[in-house]
Amino acid sequence: MLKIHGYAGSINVRKVLWICEELGLPFERIDWGGGTRPVTDPAFQKLNPVGMIPVLEDAGQLFWESNSIVRYLAARESRHDLLPDTPAERAHVEKWMDWQVSDFNNTWRYAFMGLVRKNPHFQDEKQIAESWDKFSAAVRVVSRELARTSAYIAGRHFTCADIVIGLSIHRWKSIPLKRPDLPEIERYYERLCEREGFRLYGRDGGA
Repeated sequence: MLKIHGYAGSINVRKVLWICEELGLPFERIDWGGGTRPVTDPAFQKLNPVGMIPVLEDAGQLFWESNSIVRYLAARESRHDLLPDTPAERAHVEKWMDWQVSDFNNTWRYAFMGLVRKNPHFQDEKQIAESWDKFSAAVRVVSRELARTSAYIAGRHFTCADIVIGLSIHRWKSIPLKRPDLPEIERYYERLCEREGFRLYGRDGGA
């Protein structure tokens, strides 16, 4: 059985939980981080030398970096609907996954940590406002792409890219600030809510 190391409320852990639901893979989740066991513990450092969750343990092999784990599991199960096997089609999925973990993630950190996590180190109102503006601008990028595809972020069908983008959209909806009216985002969110994996680990899995 797969072992997933990381606390359930982590957005990056929830990516892995969601892909496991999509693939029908049983797993055991083991708490690390987020107020459970510290990732600075030497036992965790043996799992991941950079000290970040999640870590996937599969038949003695260790994998880390959440988007890489999502891709690995989809490829492991030969789910070419979620991660295409042709180079061009796969690149269209992976470009959105790479954007999510880099540019998109960097927009929301300050606002989320200040307003949702209530971290005392993220309480500067100006920086919260700047983070929110950048986050909403990134969500507008997603909205424009959804208007073009009329379905999912990488095209007409649900893929691994929607797991990672969808969780970031859920995070946008969790921040208690006035959001711009983006109908394409609302329709996309409703489509994601039709999936059991998102209901379990996205919408109801926490912010």
